[in-house]
Amino acid sequence: MRPFFAFSLLLAWPLAEIAGFVVVGRALGLWSTLALVIGTGLLGAFLMRQQGLHLLKKLSQESKQGQIPAGSVVDGAMIVVAGILLLLPGFITDIVGIALFIPFVRMFLWSLIGRRVVVVGSRGRSGYTRPTDPPRESPNAPSKVVDLDEEEFHRNSGPNTSSPWSKGIDRDP
Repeated sequence: MRPFFAFSLLLAWPLAEIAGFVVVGRALGLWSTLALVIGTGLLGAFLMRQQGLHLLKKLSQESKQGQIPAGSVVDGAMIVVAGILLLLPGFITDIVGIALFIPFVRMFLWSLIGRRVVVVGSRGRSGYTRPTDPPRESPNAPSKVVDLDEEEFHRNSGPNTSSPWSKGIDRDP
């Protein structure tokens, strides 16, 4: 069902954008429609730069305080998507892009999709765990890695007949 939905969306989106151009073009005229499309592109670039710089300052402050800036990273990703949508020509992408610049909309969208996202931090530790996940191991738990020196590891001089990777050697069943 999902591939059909994605395929339908890929076909319907450009058709809806073209229909939007026709409707707005009839209402405002050619030059006003073109000015509106160029204006929203410039607005997207301006808002992305302004909010992006504000977000970088916020990320820096949270990092200096030792906090994990997961919320700021998500906001930043959504602002980038919003700016790209405003840069694309089309009125539906502009509406979605402007909506993503509103903090309440970003929080609402993250509340919908955030439950399905697992944020992985450094050293493979996840910032979000599901209630069904097994408990995390403590950092002082014994490692499962065996580190051998050269004198501790050696191969047999003859071929290993029990290995499934041996070529041309018949194994005993």
